[in-house]
Amino acid sequence: MSKFIVVLLGCTADVYYVLFFNKILTHFFSAKNTEESKMANGQQITKLNVSTSKDEEEILAAQGYQFINVNLNQGAGGNQVLLWYKKERGNRPVTRIQFSFKDSMKSGLADAGYELVNKDLNAGVRGNHIFLWYFYGSTEFDIPIVNLQVTTDAKEEPALLQDGWERLGCDLNRNAGGNFIYLWVKREKLSYICEITASVDFDSDKHLFELGYTRVDEDTNRGSRGNDVFLWYRCTTDKHKALTALNISTSLQEEAKLQAEGFKKLSVNLNKGTSGKDVYAWYKKEGRESQIQAMLLLINSKAWKEYQKAGINFVEKNLNDGNNGWIIYLAYK
Repeated sequence: MSKFIVVLLGCTADVYYVLFFNKILTHFFSAKNTEESKMANGQQITKLNVSTSKDEEEILAAQGYQFINVNLNQGAGGNQVLLWYKKERGNRPVTRIQFSFKDSMKSGLADAGYELVNKDLNAGVRGNHIFLWYFYGSTEFDIPIVNLQVTTDAKEEPALLQDGWERLGCDLNRNAGGNFIYLWVKREKLSYICEITASVDFDSDKHLFELGYTRVDEDTNRGSRGNDVFLWYRCTTDKHKALTALNISTSLQEEAKLQAEGFKKLSVNLNKGTSGKDVYAWYKKEGRESQIQAMLLLINSKAWKEYQKAGINFVEKNLNDGNNGWIIYLAYK
């Protein structure tokens, strides 16, 4: 042992002791790195579930699930609804999560291979019947999810967005009253939005899911009795492929201005089927001063102030301009 100490102090020592000591160090750090790699893999979310009763909570706990201690019915009454997850080494990671809040949203998810958690997130209340779906993807746009968080207050949201979290689009208390509740995901690697598109019905859902798109699960025509219009996006880990700006037009003058600024327009009218103005989403890839990591539709009036106060990009153009639907704004970071 004394000769090992001499080596560390930089003095001369028997070469065999040096080689032996280096071998021990190599073995130690190799084992440490292997263990860290295993731990990293073990951090990926591999299964999701939902409980709507005490009995179901006990069953899921016995099966090794962990839960997020936030009632997904908060403020609306009804059952206590909890989200549960597993992180298992060696199993496929969950890469995408979606929600359905009407029956017509289900077939595209099922046909694309999403796993349904058949528990109503609005159990015991009068809101939409909301179901969670998750997917094990292998496209270049699928980045493993490693953490989950639930917010019940708009004040919590900007800090999460700025810390690299991605908010999923569906209010989990949708049409039930109570708090605006959102699920957030943290991915294994920093991701950026590289493409966006839009749909005006559910016929193309399967195809878009198979292409690696995530649907923003909020209807841009909400409350207007128009088409079921949804925005979609794809993620990438390559910042050079990222979009750099988003915008909205509600008039021909605004369209001309955005086009002159180098924006490109989605062809879908986000107000389709209503008596309101023609509303279009625009995006830009030019410039590398900023890369978009997330985009959101904000329907909670309290969130409008919080996002602007935090300095997050807020496009103050109502997606339901000219009709009686919900006031909805686009924000992005």
